[in-house]
Order: sequence, then structure tokens, then C-alpha cells
Amino acid sequence: MIKNQTKLRVRYGETDQMGYVYYGNYAQFFEVGRVEWLRALGVSYKSLEESGIMLPVRELNINYLKPAKYDDLLTITTILSKKPLVKIEFDFEVQNEQNELLTTGYASLVFMDMKKSKPIRAPKELLDQIYSYFK
Repeated sequence: MIKNQTKLRVRYGETDQMGYVYYGNYAQFFEVGRVEWLRALGVSYKSLEESGIMLPVRELNINYLKPAKYDDLLTITTILSKKPLVKIEFDFEVQNEQNELLTTGYASLVFMDMKKSKPIRAPKELLDQIYSYFK
């Protein structure tokens, strides 16, 4: 299992009239978590794209337990618990400063060749980094 935590403060524009985070913004929060998870592993999403690989989302599930609010400092925990091949799957947990679990989620993404628009195996460099954690 590989975990990474990212801090994010809720901005006013991310909330609804009640001051709660608008439900659609959690997908963006999870994306921030995924990008920072990769960066912590030494791989940037930008470098993947520059090498001709994209990672479109195949599936996304979100469970809303408690609302996040304007100006909350959130911790987004991004967890990889299975070794990827053609797809990579992440679990997410969002907590506030009081360590209350607010939201959980799951995303499945597919490694795609940008030119051919076909699924491909994850790049060897990324797999080497990931597999070193599973030994």
C-alpha cells in the first residue's frame, strides 16, 4: 500500500449557499490527490503526458459522510493498494482539521496511448517505483 497526504484549504468559490463544499468539487480534490501522489513518487503527470501517456478516469465513486465547509483545511489521503498494470485504482479519504472523516472515494484510471487512443501497460519507470513499495 502506498499513501500520500495533500493539504487543501476550501476556497469560497468551492462552496454552495450553505457554505458547504459543492459535491462536484470532490472529483477535483481527488485529482489533486492523485497528481500529488504521483509527484511524491517522483513522477509528474505532465511528464507522463509529454511521453504520450494519458490517464482518463474510467470509474469514480464518492461517499459523502459529512460536509466540508468554507475555509476548512482538508487532508486528502490518496491510497494505492493494488499494483497497477493497464489500470490504476485509488482510494481516497478526506478529513478536516479535527480528523473527522468527511468523504471517501474510489477512482479507476486507464493508461492510454495518446496517439492511438488505446489502453497500454503502465510505464516501466512508474511500475518500478510502485513495486518497490510492495516488496
